[in-house]
Amino acid sequence: MSEIVRLDVNEEYAYSGIVEAGDFIFLSFCVGNVGGSPAEQVEGALNDMSQRLQQVNLQLDAVAKVDILLRDVWDIPVMEEVFKRRFKGKYPARKTISTEFAHVGGPDGLKVQIDAVAYKPRK
Repeated sequence: MSEIVRLDVNEEYAYSGIVEAGDFIFLSFCVGNVGGSPAEQVEGALNDMSQRLQQVNLQLDAVAKVDILLRDVWDIPVMEEVFKRRFKGKYPARKTISTEFAHVGGPDGLKVQIDAVAYKPRK
């Protein structure tokens, strides 16, 4: 691959949702079920991630690293239960941090965001 491919470009907020660079796929701002419980939002973020990975012919088991942003760090056990179910033992490396989101929806809106790096070996 001689160039970086950018997909799902958001001009308003100046980011690419999917960036393919060599053997790596970078996913930013995976969210879903905004306004729902933390578990529902983790599920929604992983659903969003899965749909984006399908665009580059990958599945969740290709995810090598995730950065998880939580509004409340006490939701880590909830997130881990969802990850156990969804990743089925093929867990990515992980960094989890707490943050305040500057996002529409206020304190009851966005509680979970996941960014990911997936591996797509060339054939």
